[in-house]
Amino acid sequence: MHRFKPLTAALLVLIAGAARADVNVGISLPLTGPASGLGIPMKNEFALWPQTIAGEKVNLIILDDATDPTKGVQNAKRFVTEDKVDIIGGSAATPVAAAMADVAADAKTVQIAFAPVALPPGKDAWTFRLPQSTAVMAHAMVEHMKKHGVKTVGFLGYTDAYGESWLKDFTAVAAPAGIKVVDAERFARSDTSVTAQALKLASANPDAVLVVASGSGAAMPEMGLVERGYKGKVYQTHAAATPDLVRIGGKAVEGTYVVSGPAVIAEQLPDEHPSKARAVDFVTKYEKAYGPGSRNQFAGHAYDMLITLEKVLPGALKKAKPGTPEFRAAIKDGMETMGRTVFSHGVMNWTKDDHWGFTNETGVMLKVVDGKFKVE
Repeated sequence: MHRFKPLTAALLVLIAGAARADVNVGISLPLTGPASGLGIPMKNEFALWPQTIAGEKVNLIILDDATDPTKGVQNAKRFVTEDKVDIIGGSAATPVAAAMADVAADAKTVQIAFAPVALPPGKDAWTFRLPQSTAVMAHAMVEHMKKHGVKTVGFLGYTDAYGESWLKDFTAVAAPAGIKVVDAERFARSDTSVTAQALKLASANPDAVLVVASGSGAAMPEMGLVERGYKGKVYQTHAAATPDLVRIGGKAVEGTYVVSGPAVIAEQLPDEHPSKARAVDFVTKYEKAYGPGSRNQFAGHAYDMLITLEKVLPGALKKAKPGTPEFRAAIKDGMETMGRTVFSHGVMNWTKDDHWGFTNETGVMLKVVDGKFKVE
């Protein structure tokens, strides 16, 4: 009788192991290339995540997509075929996130995009966005422009999906407010100069110029405008709400208006702001690890992804086992029904019909004053 006890104990361990499985999350980030200023801070925040969520071990598989849509697709395919992930995260670069969406949809695996990627109707069934949409941020920007008497705007932005999304949404929000886009100039993420475009905009001399660029690449076009003698107001998008804008742009970006989520100015939020506590927690922990002033809009999105999984995984684990189609479907269902959830970047409320989730009140207008972001 006694000789069977070790075997029984071993079997119990095997049975327990079979009943449980790690949650695998595939993360594709621009750790190199033009959008690396967005990806690297996110990787830093992911390093602060706990090893378990809802009692399950969570494995983060982080790959570099080099700000390249082709590489992003390769990463996504690897995640679903080799790594058998339960969730895909990425990319922080809009064109890369857009390219990955088809892979996620085909695999019926949730994609949590770290970029405000606009997809054709019906194509985002499995894609949820953590950043605020360009339309939501355009709303905050236009309200600010109205208060400051801006009537004409020049556009200087990327040729890719992020630039086009901003031009489309900004124009749609600005027109009813009596604000007209008088010139639209474009450049590639890999360009190192915008001399010709800046000359045209300086000559047109609109009341303000909207620069649409991201991370470390956001300073260059604005510096070009200043060098060509433009004296009007300059606005930047939430992809520029990083320390790189000031670090690289220096005095040229002083006075710039930047739209952002609330996470990067946690201490300046009023006590009644719903995201105050979350934003302060994010900034405190991040800057303890990486130093004062290291906070970043995109690192905040990685923090908010953890909040999402902490809320969604317990319910999904009750329905199915990680690594199965049923578990992946349960994650999608959980995200669509999780209700109003306070993030460091605002109050999120994804639904079956809305995979953006943030409302028009989410955007915060900042101004670069003495090399730091100040709430307007």
